[in-house]
Amino acid sequence: MRKVVITALVACGCLLAGAVPAQAAPKDPVRALKSELAPGHGVRFTETTTLVGDGKTKIQSRKGTFQFNAKGVAASDITATARHRPRERTISIGKVSYTSGGMWQERLPAGKSWLKSGGLFGGGSGFYGQVINPVEPKTLSALVKKGRLRGGKLTGKITFRELEKVSPWFDASIPLRMHDDTKVSYTLTLNSAGLVSRVTSSYAATGVFDTNLHEGKTITIDSRFTGWGAKVSIKAPAADKVTTSAED
Repeated sequence: MRKVVITALVACGCLLAGAVPAQAAPKDPVRALKSELAPGHGVRFTETTTLVGDGKTKIQSRKGTFQFNAKGVAASDITATARHRPRERTISIGKVSYTSGGMWQERLPAGKSWLKSGGLFGGGSGFYGQVINPVEPKTLSALVKKGRLRGGKLTGKITFRELEKVSPWFDASIPLRMHDDTKVSYTLTLNSAGLVSRVTSSYAATGVFDTNLHEGKTITIDSRFTGWGAKVSIKAPAADKVTTSAED
């Protein structure tokens, strides 16, 4: 009889264990990112920016690639399509950027198609681009510290001023802004490896463009990251197509 009771209890225990599976603890996204930072490898992204106020207006889309080094971003290649502006492409290597099209479309000398400048990683499109770059370990660490990680999502808020301190990407994307105390709300979605697969962020449009046109409106950016660890090789444009001067 005693043996029968023990067997029954063990069986019940197995059933209960099967009915309520244990949930794996969230993986550390910073550690996951650092494991991917190998020279010659990278990640791709696509992005949509929307102005939300009296309805929703899509104002820009971008696609691009980040190339890694041991510390984060070594290079990037980003193409942007914006309303009322020619398509723009920006290649950045280290602290040097090359931009073609966009606001420079008709302002470069004859025979030149790229403007060389100091580290505007997103070109002109940076002003409406994603302000959260999950490829920067220090930035991701700050987001984890400021936010709340639950399951596969990290949510929180961080100010422009706080982002500027940790993120070269943010500082170069929006070098001119109106209010450093502007708060950015963010949600990072992690895949099963702990890597960021999606970033959504939003902030008051007047934080950058403090005009009546943007009063009460919000800029929302949705970025998707794919191909973590893919081989990437980003090169500067041909030297004979590059200039350092443009018409005002």
